[in-house]
Amino acid sequence: MKVTTGLAGLDRVFHGVMPGDNIVWQVESINDYKALVMPYAEAARRDGRHLIYFRFAEHPPLLPDDFGAEIHAVDPNLGFESFVRKVHAVIEEAGRHAFYVFDCLSDLANVWTADQMLGNFFVLTCPRLYVLQTVTYFAIYRNYHASFALAPIAETTQFLLDVFRHQNRLYVRPIKVQHRSSEAMNSIHVWEDGDQFRPITSSAIISEILSASRWPGLRMDARQGFWRRIFGEAQEVWEDVRRGHCPVQRERDVFQRLARMVLSRDEGMLKLVDRYLSLEDILTIRDRMVGIGLIGGKALGMLLARAILKHHAGELYERLETPDCFFIGADVFYTFLIRNGVWWLRQQQSNPQTFLQGIHEAQERILQGQFPSYTLDQLQAMLDYFGESPYIVRSSSLLEDAYGNAFAGKYDSIFCANQGPRERRFQALLDAIRQIYASVLSEKALRYRARRNMLDRDEQMALLVMRVSGNRYGDKYFPLLGGVGFSFNPYVWHRDIDPRAGVVRLVFGLGTRAVDRVDDDYTRLVALNAPFRRPENKFDEVCEYSQHRADYLDLTTNRLTSGNVNELIEQTPGIPLDLVASRGADQSSDSGAGLAITFEGLLKKTPFVSEMRRMLQTLENAYGTPVDIEFCLNVVEGMEPYRINLLQCRPLQVQGSENVNPASVVICKEDRIIEAHGAIVGLSRLVRLDRFVYVVPRLYAELPLRRRSELSRILGRINAASPRETTAVMLLGPGRWGTSSPDLGIPVPFAEINQVSVLCEIVTMRENFIPDVSLGTHFLNELVEMNILYLAIFPQKDRDFLNEAFFLNHPNRLPDLVPNPGMWADLVRVVDAADVVSPCCCIALLADAARQEATVFVADRGLLTPCGGSPSANGPLEYYL
Repeated sequence: MKVTTGLAGLDRVFHGVMPGDNIVWQVESINDYKALVMPYAEAARRDGRHLIYFRFAEHPPLLPDDFGAEIHAVDPNLGFESFVRKVHAVIEEAGRHAFYVFDCLSDLANVWTADQMLGNFFVLTCPRLYVLQTVTYFAIYRNYHASFALAPIAETTQFLLDVFRHQNRLYVRPIKVQHRSSEAMNSIHVWEDGDQFRPITSSAIISEILSASRWPGLRMDARQGFWRRIFGEAQEVWEDVRRGHCPVQRERDVFQRLARMVLSRDEGMLKLVDRYLSLEDILTIRDRMVGIGLIGGKALGMLLARAILKHHAGELYERLETPDCFFIGADVFYTFLIRNGVWWLRQQQSNPQTFLQGIHEAQERILQGQFPSYTLDQLQAMLDYFGESPYIVRSSSLLEDAYGNAFAGKYDSIFCANQGPRERRFQALLDAIRQIYASVLSEKALRYRARRNMLDRDEQMALLVMRVSGNRYGDKYFPLLGGVGFSFNPYVWHRDIDPRAGVVRLVFGLGTRAVDRVDDDYTRLVALNAPFRRPENKFDEVCEYSQHRADYLDLTTNRLTSGNVNELIEQTPGIPLDLVASRGADQSSDSGAGLAITFEGLLKKTPFVSEMRRMLQTLENAYGTPVDIEFCLNVVEGMEPYRINLLQCRPLQVQGSENVNPASVVICKEDRIIEAHGAIVGLSRLVRLDRFVYVVPRLYAELPLRRRSELSRILGRINAASPRETTAVMLLGPGRWGTSSPDLGIPVPFAEINQVSVLCEIVTMRENFIPDVSLGTHFLNELVEMNILYLAIFPQKDRDFLNEAFFLNHPNRLPDLVPNPGMWADLVRVVDAADVVSPCCCIALLADAARQEATVFVADRGLLTPCGGSPSANGPLEYYL
């Protein structure tokens, strides 16, 4: 038996209506319900169905008397039992395959003065209709009934659909869809002209629609009595202030109390909270909170950044994509640990002597752990809200992203493509939460905390669950671009660049490649006061140093993956290529071939550069320190020119010096080895140096030009023997590194020096000839992606200093690395710090990009304390004083 809703587009959304389907519409008005009933009833009449209309509510009739339906007027005022008996008598008499329309059931709750009786009626009626293979339309009012009334309806019906209007357009959002699964099933659909329903795939549009839809929020569990009471009182105070029945100071008092319960206990962050957030913001968080407790640093940073822009730059705030996220409170983490037998194992981590003991057992228990039923209920409600839209579960611990503690990359964040049956999607959510909880006890995270003397600090893991910003292109999902921004630009490789103007790193697709450096690809670095300044001069060079792979969510395989940029563009028509890609003059094809990801169109045709510059400066002014942000950008119809999703904001960290102000370090003059001013390219840092490779300028100047390229092979062998995971190397040489002109410097491919941590150009070579400094332009993209610091030394300048005797007079380890070095033994000096300083000392590099100063000096090892675990692939072991 073919069944239809009377709307072809809606039939496609449902993948067809089947006998036995009970369809419940949550509506804001009877007119919206009637708009759905009429096509269904007309189709039933046209197909000769036995159409029955139960008329019992006070609202206007859904079908006219002469429509041809069998109308039964049943009076609910006669009581629940009488009403049920009469309705079921009609159902039994009609038998199988009848079609039904019920008036809005919410009127029954009004008559019976009990939400629970409404649920009871549905539980008695729906299963019988299902057995008789009928098709039935019901309606209830949105945001009208208690959860205990809605729960039995949601559990019993086959379809539960949310219907609401936004800007005079009708939207349908499936809440429950039983025995169906399709790529469009759990998406929001807009009713277009006629009978078409179009799925909304843009995160920006979905977020805006849902924020305006009066979604009721997560229901706080009744067992959370203290929190329910506190929030109830806060809601009353907020409403009383609006009515003029309560002084504003009372609202401030309640806000400050709740701020320490929900937002932060960090005094520095609380100053920003007090200035930019309000009690209304906390009440909004409550409606989207799973469990109780603080929301953590990452979540707070995101909320603060938006509030700062709203306060100081309203037009930039309007450019932001509406946030669509949930907060899993930090106390959920503690409850999970206790209930799964991990609490006492974790207590060992507060002792510096035992902090790594038992971590593998603890992680295994976490990965196999179970959640309380009331937490599962809220998580299921959150998942149903997202439908089949992709989301990401992000760590947001109490110490994360606050002043002085970045925790960058120490905890996991998990993308969930969120496709398939509800049970499988729910299991993926629980697994993601468990994995992030387990990362709290990873060796990497614990060593990070140990080196900062934070093992005894309260480190609860809250979580931020966000709708993934982007759009759907067939079976792929990603934003147009992702990026990170710094309000202070540490990559000042050209005199035109103003470091105070800020910088952004952009990638096509998900921003994972901008956040997490990859050694096999490049990003687009944009100095915000000189956006078109780049080191490459020719288009083939631009192509070589542009992005070649992009990250996206594969909705077929249900996972995060990456692919070739050109192939991805060919597979996903509809991308505004004019904003992200450039084509060579001899390329005219519409395919992805011959394209380079340059973002030239975005930089030239839109206000992106000026808006990002102002955004970063506004946030820095509010924080009182440079900041870095993470963001996505999407081009959305009707929201021109774009929407920016501001995902994260935190104080910009100085690598390796979270607990020290670089400007406060006092270095004795006699301990200096190198001092440079005015040509520092890269993030500020304080790092230990293990090895120096010094190409003697005077001897290199005497080397015939035809032999200078041979030096690269010697450097390559030293490079291979000095992996940056274990050895922090500083490479120094005369003139430009990587030049194609041997008379200007050292012609060496980057692959022969890619293990170094610091690259230094000495601006001298021979008498009467001083080569111009390159400022790292020959390898700029590699330096950025691998976090290599570049600096230049001008020995002729009074403020710069180079102690050449340090390199010439200490033992040369070159023969150990390159046996039988021959003529290179004098020209290339390899000096290991262990051969130079006593066991109680080490050699450190302190670089301050803001002040454009760098110093290499001998430091007391007792004052230089390691602050990380094993060195990362992108840099040496970090330290702080």
